[in-house]
Amino acid sequence: RALLSSALLPPLSQLLDDSSSSCRRNVHRVLNRLARLPAGANALLTLVPKLMLKLRQDEGEEEEEEEEEEEEVQVLRLSTLSCCSRLDALPALASDGVSLLGRKLSHRSANIRREAAAAMMVLSVPVDGKQQVCEKAVLPVLIGLLQDEDVEVQANAAGTIMNTVIITIGKLQCLDLDVVPVLLDLVSEHTEKEEEEDEEMKRRRKALVIYSLRALTSLAEAPDGRGLLLEQLPLLARRSEAPEEDRDVRRAAQTAVRVVTWTP
Repeated sequence: RALLSSALLPPLSQLLDDSSSSCRRNVHRVLNRLARLPAGANALLTLVPKLMLKLRQDEGEEEEEEEEEEEEVQVLRLSTLSCCSRLDALPALASDGVSLLGRKLSHRSANIRREAAAAMMVLSVPVDGKQQVCEKAVLPVLIGLLQDEDVEVQANAAGTIMNTVIITIGKLQCLDLDVVPVLLDLVSEHTEKEEEEDEEMKRRRKALVIYSLRALTSLAEAPDGRGLLLEQLPLLARRSEAPEEDRDVRRAAQTAVRVVTWTP
């Protein structure tokens, strides 16, 4: 908080261009910690275009054997962008954020894929973000990430899809990409795995299931989506009725059942 109220932030941000990788890394650590505070995220919004420029430069500088410290810098940068964009997504969207993040979704590092998908989920909250996700061919990549080895990558991808299928073009594109069976698999897989997982993993998988159910609920608003989901109604009903089911998951499943079975 003292740093935010001082004049140190501008010179600190200039060190993002320092020739020393350790200096740049430490600056990113400081900025990321600041961004986790609402006041910090607000103060750093003016830096979003520069952070996006750095993401673009990363693409030209990546080598076959990327150093671990450079991976950390990218993860910190993406995390900072997420924090700032939760407050206001427009600076990132105006800086071609959806395209830049979309290319990071296929990165070989699970840590980078995870943070890029988290940032994409934030950018897909405003209508402009949803439209850009559709226009910039990001949905096929996100649907592929639903089968990623990392559960948090899966959850962030599902969250972005959940946000995007609120608009009509998002629904139509996802239905054309045959996302319904993939989402249904994620909903059904949960019951088989949850017993052996620790609390943190259960939290992540719960988010994945809820986002998947909410995405299915929106897809059921389209006639083709409803037709597909009526065939799978027993699965949704099972998750909505089981007394041992998590309350939030049960509620999301109940909403899905109501929408799927709705008749005018």
